[in-house]
Amino acid sequence: MAAAKQLAATVRSGTGKGAARSVRREGRVPGVIYGGGEAAEAISVDYKTLNRLVYAGHFLTTIFELDVAGKVQRVIPRDYQLDVVKDTPLHVDFLRLKAGSTLRVSIPVHFLNQDTSVGMKKGGTLNIVRHSIEMRVPADAIPEFIAVDMAAVDINETVHIAGIKLPDGCVPVALKERDFAIASISPPTKQEEAAVTATAAAPAAGAAAPAAAAGAKAPAAAAAAKAPAAKAPAAKK
Repeated sequence: MAAAKQLAATVRSGTGKGAARSVRREGRVPGVIYGGGEAAEAISVDYKTLNRLVYAGHFLTTIFELDVAGKVQRVIPRDYQLDVVKDTPLHVDFLRLKAGSTLRVSIPVHFLNQDTSVGMKKGGTLNIVRHSIEMRVPADAIPEFIAVDMAAVDINETVHIAGIKLPDGCVPVALKERDFAIASISPPTKQEEAAVTATAAAPAAGAAAPAAAAGAKAPAAAAAAKAPAAKAPAAKK
């Protein structure tokens, strides 16, 4: 798990659409901190900073130490709203994290060693069933990703959740009673096999063409040799 990032915020007094628009005109984004057994708190954060964090990736699984007027709170983003036209942040919600608590998050899956995969070396294709896994995780130990090693996976083999070593305290939420599939290696398609066959056959066909042409010339030469020579015209007296 990556270390918590620092983020500064200020308390905002007004609520509602009018107050939110006023905050945005000042170059800030309105937000709310809630949970942890405390009352919700209206805040605002710097627009440029938040925009960079959102588009850096993994924003919703990143823990922040949020400094609000000198009071540092450990939080995690739970939701954010983007402008439908500009795709810029309009609002952000943070959840307070208390020691020993757990939360439900979607953890991305990273597929490792694809270049050395047994099945992919044979022409197989990686078929991803789940790009992320919904999990219940410790609030103070959120994994950045779930690693799936594809090196030993052959064609027509499937990787299931039971075969993956999960970080301590992390439990899948969806279908937790089933050994669901995460990825598999699919065999080459018929089109790919046909392309390989055609490529292999092309040199042989090219080599056969000159031989066929030479064979066609041979009978013609033989026929010319067998034809009687034409008689020269008699000389005039």
